[in-house]
Amino acid sequence: MIDSATVTPTPMRRLARRVFLAFLLTFITARVLVILIMTRRIPDLFLHEHGTHVHHLNYGIFILSAVGALLVFDTQPSDKLRKFCALLYGFGMALTFDEFGMWFHLGGSYWQRGSFDAVIVLLSVFGWIAFLPKWERLRSGHFVTIVFTAAAVILFYLLLFSSAKEIGARFGPRLQDIEEAGPQ
Repeated sequence: MIDSATVTPTPMRRLARRVFLAFLLTFITARVLVILIMTRRIPDLFLHEHGTHVHHLNYGIFILSAVGALLVFDTQPSDKLRKFCALLYGFGMALTFDEFGMWFHLGGSYWQRGSFDAVIVLLSVFGWIAFLPKWERLRSGHFVTIVFTAAAVILFYLLLFSSAKEIGARFGPRLQDIEEAGPQ
């Protein structure tokens, strides 16, 4: 029997791990930078064009478009290009989905709950793709572990979402004040 700790991940899983890491780090960085800009602890880095604030979801859309074009028009992308595109894809997805709530409520607050929920769901999907064992390697004990893990994740999300309501009630007004007082 092969020890799963010694099994080298497939190229797809290595790419998925790059996407996962780029997505997670970009999301965290974007949130921290927005808070620092809004509280005026760092200079206003927002792009303003003719009085309009260009949100970072737009940068994500352009990055995702470029990644798509690179992979569609390069008939045989090299491993180096695929690795680069995986990082760009995670980066672009994070920038875009960090402002997911604005897709539905243009002009709404940056702190919309829908954006946070979308990021959590995508991180879960990317995590499963990146770290779940291959189906051929699964044994009955793995299925039991998967069921318990899935139940724990669902319970975690239920607790997270219910606590998010309380956190939103507590910190939401302060975040709204920061957003209104920040650079427009």
